[in-house]
Amino acid sequence: MTTVLLREVPVSSPVHSLWAGTKMIGAFLMTALLMLLPSWPVLGVMTAFLLLIGVTARLPLGTLPRLPWWFWGLLVLGGLINAPVGLDAVLRYTQVTVLGLIVVASSFLIAWTTPMGEIAPALATLGAPLRKLRLPVDEWAVVIALTLRGLPLLLEEMRVLRAARKLRPKDNLISRAAENPWIDILTAAMAVSTRRAGELGEAITARGGTGQLTANPSAPTRRDAVALTAVVTVCLGAIALHLLLS
Repeated sequence: MTTVLLREVPVSSPVHSLWAGTKMIGAFLMTALLMLLPSWPVLGVMTAFLLLIGVTARLPLGTLPRLPWWFWGLLVLGGLINAPVGLDAVLRYTQVTVLGLIVVASSFLIAWTTPMGEIAPALATLGAPLRKLRLPVDEWAVVIALTLRGLPLLLEEMRVLRAARKLRPKDNLISRAAENPWIDILTAAMAVSTRRAGELGEAITARGGTGQLTANPSAPTRRDAVALTAVVTVCLGAIALHLLLS
């Protein structure tokens, strides 16, 4: 499976220029609406809106993940399992599946159009009111930012380790067949992750500590207000369409 996961696609677009917090608020509003009102009209409107955002963001087609056949096979299998229950069960299963894909797609759109360095400052800004309750907002923002930054590195290491294992000499096929490949890969991945964590910690310390990850936050502009207005308008339109067709 080849996919650009949790990495910004370096193109110039109106979506890329938005504040990271604006994108997160928009994704939250859309997800909340889908959780409260997962009807077909709302799902259709949200799907069309995400496609419009993707076109506006000028994302190349190569950005889309190429999911393996077994993923789609499992989705079809889930529908077949619900088929004996009745058509309503199949429709409900399809609604839940489409809802999940929309939520994942909205998260991917944020990752594809936002530099990882802007996530932590945006989260710290959005969580500023929680500081009055003495909650560790900055620490939470740092943890989330480091997790998002580390996941692509871990996936890349897994690909490299898997490719390296396939290149091992073929004269050792018997011993390789007796081994569990996943144990070897996971053990190597843990060792590599530990090394990378140490290097990342040293780099963060050299640059002034974790506090620098949330320092100098950017602020929303007029275009962010326009974008949020568009999201709210689409959500209200989806609700109106649902009420009209129900």
